[in-house]
Amino acid sequence: MIALVKALIPGAILSLAVSLFVGSGGSRGGFLNVHQVTLAGYDFHWSWPLFLAGTALAWAILLMMD
Repeated sequence: MIALVKALIPGAILSLAVSLFVGSGGSRGGFLNVHQVTLAGYDFHWSWPLFLAGTALAWAILLMMD
């Protein structure tokens, strides 16, 4: 369970980085469904499917390292 909590940070970083490049180019990324989010006055691009895939990948890597 701790590995899942640790995997949230790399999953979020991966989602922010990839969504930034895809969203700033004006694309929605197809299945990635990149959209612009406003949170506390800041605008950024975000993708829930990419966040879930990145978190699952990081979780698998952390479990294999144990």
